[in-house]
Amino acid sequence: MSFSTLIKSEITKVNNNKSGNIAELSAFIGNNSKIDNNILKITTENASVARRIFKLIKDLYGITCIITVRKANFKKHNIYILSIKEKYDFILKDLSIIDNYDNYLLIPKDYIISDEEEKRAYLRGTFLSTGSVNDPKTARYHLEFFLNSKEQAVFLDNLLNEYNLNSKIFRRNKGYMVYIKEAEKISDFLRLINAYQAVLYFEDIRIYRDHKNMTNRLNNCEQANIDKSILSADKQINDIIKLKEMLGLEVLDDKLKEACEYRLKYPEASLIELSEIISIETNKKITKSGLYHRLKKIMKIAAKIEKNKK
Repeated sequence: MSFSTLIKSEITKVNNNKSGNIAELSAFIGNNSKIDNNILKITTENASVARRIFKLIKDLYGITCIITVRKANFKKHNIYILSIKEKYDFILKDLSIIDNYDNYLLIPKDYIISDEEEKRAYLRGTFLSTGSVNDPKTARYHLEFFLNSKEQAVFLDNLLNEYNLNSKIFRRNKGYMVYIKEAEKISDFLRLINAYQAVLYFEDIRIYRDHKNMTNRLNNCEQANIDKSILSADKQINDIIKLKEMLGLEVLDDKLKEACEYRLKYPEASLIELSEIISIETNKKITKSGLYHRLKKIMKIAAKIEKNKK
């Protein structure tokens, strides 16, 4: 069962007041129905959603839908079709899907989402009809709604961004996608539509992924520092060998000569490790910075010799 299916199954159990039920039903039927041979047909691939819509229509309008179950072509899941033969024009007008002249409304009238609960219910109905969200365990963070018209997409985008969800609109071949990419905003949306079990699951996975990513970043930084130390050590050793072959280390003062000898003796040691080794073995304290300046001076001498050679 997909993550989207689990979320939809969870939010079908949310209790609304009457105006909230109307808002949720308006969003669902407005995005997922058609009139065929004077019959209003509402379709869904989720059994829990079908039961939810069936109950809302019966509770609000006293009408019992006829439910037909069909097998989807080339797919394993079923399609549930809820059919309404009577009073469907009254229902569509009450839900602000058509006006008094039977013209379809792309966006509902203000009374459908006049308060906070109605707005959240409308978003819940929109997710039930056209929404999906990736499982954070198996894919990148992504929540989307697919809508038929630009007007519907803009309306939904504005409604989502009343809650600072940073949604955006993308033109598709057969419609418009309104989507959210940020993990925190997706979690906020799930909380907004009362999908609390989904929020807990989503946040657990998000924390795990963030921790794993942080660990990987730290490991990458550590490896990068090791690689950088190895490259620096190789360069220092090459310069020391070059200096030794051209002039001999005897020309250097005692401190530089000591730095050369220890670098050759411990070729894989980092600067901080090498400074600690020298301090212990010679009983003379030298810091990482002090050792760095000695080796840098040796590198300058080697570079000058190479330049004069050319």
